[in-house]
Amino acid sequence: MKFPRRKFLHLAAGAVLPALPSIAQAQAYPARPVRIIVGFAAGSTSDIIARLMAQWLSERLGQQFIVDNRPGAGSNVATEAVVKSPSDGYTLLLITPSNAINATLYPRLNFNFLRDIGLVASLYRVAQVMEVTPSVPASTVPEFIRYAKTNPGKVNVASGGNGTVTHVSGELFKMMTGVNMIHIPYRGAGAALTDLIGGQVHVMFDAIPSSIEHIRSGRLRPLAVTTGERSELMPHLPILSDFVPGYEASSWYGLGVPANTSREIVEKLNREVNAGLADPKLQARLADLGGTIAAGSAADFGKFVAEETERWSKVVKFSGAKPD
Repeated sequence: MKFPRRKFLHLAAGAVLPALPSIAQAQAYPARPVRIIVGFAAGSTSDIIARLMAQWLSERLGQQFIVDNRPGAGSNVATEAVVKSPSDGYTLLLITPSNAINATLYPRLNFNFLRDIGLVASLYRVAQVMEVTPSVPASTVPEFIRYAKTNPGKVNVASGGNGTVTHVSGELFKMMTGVNMIHIPYRGAGAALTDLIGGQVHVMFDAIPSSIEHIRSGRLRPLAVTTGERSELMPHLPILSDFVPGYEASSWYGLGVPANTSREIVEKLNREVNAGLADPKLQARLADLGGTIAAGSAADFGKFVAEETERWSKVVKFSGAKPD
């Protein structure tokens, strides 16, 4: 069947036109200031990373990217605020492991994180270190496992609170090794670290940057790092999965937007974020935080977050953890 040329051109134009508004919107974006909502207080690692990226994006895109701290309910307050925002690219979410953990930890959320938040870009990952107070008679992970199994229910594992990454990292260790440790939650990782140094608790899975000076001074003894690669800050330290195959835990950070934000805006943000992560000056500033750059596509980040949500779901159910 042949179409007259004029009719064919009319139909072809009609097929293209619906795509034009979103492309034009992406080209003009951002036309006004953009908020990055952070679910933790100013001064936290999440806040620092968000501010570094906000500064970069502001300089690159010619509009202010403003960090808006909204702590509460383990970052659920911030996440819900973004979920309820228009899908226009002007409200971003700083995503952390709490989002993956909370999907199971909180039984009645007003949103579904994987459904209601679109993933934009991965930013950064920070390894944790499994560390003990010096009075614990163990210098390696196998020695610690033997010690814990010969003292069931007598070994305490500290965390920064129920459902935090420091908590579920310890629960993952319990689940994969079968050791019986008593969880002691604190109001923040700093308080837990203080008692670990003082010997009130025995072991903790803490972010390397906040523990490294205590390790270097001998106040704490490191056993292993929790990621799949050795830490540049402590290259001599083995990785935990050498002794517990498949174990991996870290703090990680990324950006998200309300679901249904246009693909063009997501791609533009992802492109600019990855340009920042490749910039030597921004890399140097992020390196000072003790972690590693985690650049990649939006699809890669989405796959990673889905896997983390599934993994921590199993650990939360195993532990019976409840929110504070």
